[in-house]
Amino acid sequence: MSQVDLPKWFERSQLGITWSKDSNWMGFVAVSNDKESQRIGRRDIVVAWRGTVAPSEWYADLKAKLENFGGKNVKVQHGFHSIYTTKDEETRYNKSSASEQVMEEIKRLVKFFRERGEEVSLTLTGHSLGGALALLNAYEAATSIPDVYISVISFGAPRVGNLAFKEKLNELGVKTLRVVTKQDIVPKLPGLLFNKILNKLNPITQRLNWVYRHVGTQLKLDRSMSPYLKDDTDYSGCHNLELYLHLVDGFFSKKSKFRWNARRDLALVNKSSDMLIEELRIPEFWYQLPHKGLVLNKFGRWVKPGREPEDIPSPFGIEGSTHLLLN
Repeated sequence: MSQVDLPKWFERSQLGITWSKDSNWMGFVAVSNDKESQRIGRRDIVVAWRGTVAPSEWYADLKAKLENFGGKNVKVQHGFHSIYTTKDEETRYNKSSASEQVMEEIKRLVKFFRERGEEVSLTLTGHSLGGALALLNAYEAATSIPDVYISVISFGAPRVGNLAFKEKLNELGVKTLRVVTKQDIVPKLPGLLFNKILNKLNPITQRLNWVYRHVGTQLKLDRSMSPYLKDDTDYSGCHNLELYLHLVDGFFSKKSKFRWNARRDLALVNKSSDMLIEELRIPEFWYQLPHKGLVLNKFGRWVKPGREPEDIPSPFGIEGSTHLLLN
């Protein structure tokens, strides 16, 4: 996770000892099965990065500072770089960074399948923050693993780096498809207005190393293309991944109407938003965990699911944490 300074009193307390600000689930690595690999003609390794969850990550996302990343003049946004590369050998959780963990697994899989005589490709994907991390991951993989076809598919991702970052990815042969929604503000970040003005002043500002650039080909969607969405201006809902998947499912071409044989369940749009028209009678924000996340313990009481005592941030210590869970 991002490095956000915590109060000194928190770090000195028992909470500071048990809580890790650096360790959090960020995504997963998957591999195409034999049937799919035969269909596409190669073994595809897929890395899926999740979007922003923790408040500290939003704090990092909004930082517009650029810093070096690899090659000459290549710079990326400080917050994304921090989340991708930060590690703390003192933590009792993961002592390696997200970068180290994912690259170790990718290299292991590439070696494993190549030794079996298979051609290997790498696909990286993510929504929002996940799209930014997918690009950083693609850059690192392309510069450290030779002769691997690498593609990136992002949804609602912000800008990540400068012109040198974009050009280096192109030079390395990384193919990128950016799926964005017209009404979504996140792909316009960082530098919402400032960056837009500078980009219009070409060629004077075209090659400035501190101006952000998007990478790859853009597929621009519009929420108005779907007859199932409200016309109101809920811009927060326009960044929702389920909305993106709904629009992609219905997209056929820029000049075509919403695809009549789209297969994705409409109800998923309202899973964590209120974007569907009232006529569909689908409740807004309908998703919740069974029993709102509570489980029945051995004493017949409804409590939050138990975790290992040492993983529970509590000022009372391990014994106190166990007691709190049971009662």
